Amino acid sequence: MKTRARTRAAAGVTLAAALLAAACGTGGGDTQAAEPKVSDFTGRGPITFVSGKDVTGNSAQLIEAWNKEHPGQKVSFVELPEESDAQRQQYIQNFETKSDTYGVIATDVVWTSEFAAQQWIEPLPEDQFQTDKMLDPVVEAAEYRGQLYGVPNYTDAGLLYYRTDLLKKAGIKAPPETWEEMWAQCRKILKLPEAKDMSCYAGQYEKYEGLTVNFAEAIQSAGGSIVGNDGKPALDTPEAKKGFSTLVNGFKSGMIPKEAITYEEEIGRQAFQKGELIFHRQWPYQYPLANARDGSSAVAGKFDVTTLPGIGGAEGSSSLGGWNLAVSSFTKNKATALDFIKFVTTEEMERRNLYANGFAPAYASLYEDKQLIKDFPYLPELKQSILSAQPRPRVVRYGDLTVAIQEEAYDALTGEQSAEEALNSLQSRLAGLVSGP
Repeated sequence: MKTRARTRAAAGVTLAAALLAAACGTGGGDTQAAEPKVSDFTGRGPITFVSGKDVTGNSAQLIEAWNKEHPGQKVSFVELPEESDAQRQQYIQNFETKSDTYGVIATDVVWTSEFAAQQWIEPLPEDQFQTDKMLDPVVEAAEYRGQLYGVPNYTDAGLLYYRTDLLKKAGIKAPPETWEEMWAQCRKILKLPEAKDMSCYAGQYEKYEGLTVNFAEAIQSAGGSIVGNDGKPALDTPEAKKGFSTLVNGFKSGMIPKEAITYEEEIGRQAFQKGELIFHRQWPYQYPLANARDGSSAVAGKFDVTTLPGIGGAEGSSSLGGWNLAVSSFTKNKATALDFIKFVTTEEMERRNLYANGFAPAYASLYEDKQLIKDFPYLPELKQSILSAQPRPRVVRYGDLTVAIQEEAYDALTGEQSAEEALNSLQSRLAGLVSGP
């Protein structure tokens, strides 16, 4: 393992150990397990690349390029559903049967701990990848207990999209740095004739992983956290209550429209592009789509982005998103799988991916590239958002944890319970999850 990786691991060892102990119910004692032995990665021949729906055709192009250069080690594409929760279920079904059908798999960053702890994916030789040239938070999200289990294919962090034309019309010189400022700016803008029938703000609030992301961002943007450094739930703090109450009150006050409870990424994107929202929390993929000059967007040239706003004096913070490439522990041709990952995660390939589908690169240098900044003006803000982003809780039972968050948060946003009731219930539920077997 590289020195840089060891430094990162040492800095986070207390948190990692605490979370592992809590997640697995080990109680006290030595939580420092031996570093897993990296596989020899033998076996060459055909493999599969498994990922979610290829909406851009970019995966097919990468595979075609590989197959031309490696006719004896052809890669075939297995396409899973677009929704990440459905992908996870199919992965688990495959792993539990120890099937060799899946070779290289695309994994959401939040699955790293679960898949690694279950020994479903292989520990990787970090010295064979250029992780020292990647942004630190992105590499850390591919590690479990200091060991690399995935190679960042692309990363992600939330941005605040805002209507520059409406802010200017209202005499507002800069986008909001806090939710309180955002509400104040909205009240001013909504008085304009140009803002008739518009709503202030929206994120992703349907009962799926996007709600967990937005819940986490509200908590941490107020200075709180879902799980503390001791590996225990931390939703009974003033910061957590302040953050989630701010989100719930957004629905109550009408600043967040009622229909936003149905918003996933694409529904919200369409609303912003139609000119229905002043502010929108969204991933960077929306930028080129909303700025398209082909008539598909009513806001092209009328918006910009900034980092997420804070709450109550704290700095705004995104949840860290992104996808890694991992090797299934059950695939036979691991040498081919490893080489394929090397092929598709080079700096040049990630540059191409940015142009092809807007995927945020893991390599730090690409955020300083003048031509890329010219073509993708949001890169400086995105880099800042990534560096200040926080991972969702790194617990083995993450699947159960996110379901609990979605259920309690959704009930509060729809008025079935108060923000305080939701947090109290969630505190109890998570205590059982992170300390259970």
